Amino acid sequence: MGQTSLWMFPIYGSACLLHPLFTRIKKFSFAVRGSIYALCIFAGEYLTGRFLDQRKFCPWNYERSRWHIQKVIRLDYFPNWFLAGLLFEHLLTDEKPAA
Repeated sequence: MGQTSLWMFPIYGSACLLHPLFTRIKKFSFAVRGSIYALCIFAGEYLTGRFLDQRKFCPWNYERSRWHIQKVIRLDYFPNWFLAGLLFEHLLTDEKPAA
C-alpha cells in the first residue's frame, strides 16, 4: 500500500525550478546534463525529506534500502532521476540540446 501527503504537490511542483538550468547547461553532453539533473533532484529530495522527517510528516522512508542516506534519498535511484531530468528537459524546452 502506498501513501502520500499534500506536501508532495509543492515538492513535485518544484521540478519547474530546473527550467532555468536547462538553458545554462544545454551545450554539455547528455551524460553531464543528466548527472546534474539527478544531483539537483537528489538535493531537492534530501532537503524536503529532512524538513518533513524532522516534523514527522515525511511520506517516504527508504531505510530498508541499503543505498539510503538518512532514510530520505536512495542512491540507487540515480538512473531514474538522470532519465527524469533529461525527459523534463525534452518536454519543457523548445531548443533541443546537442547530444
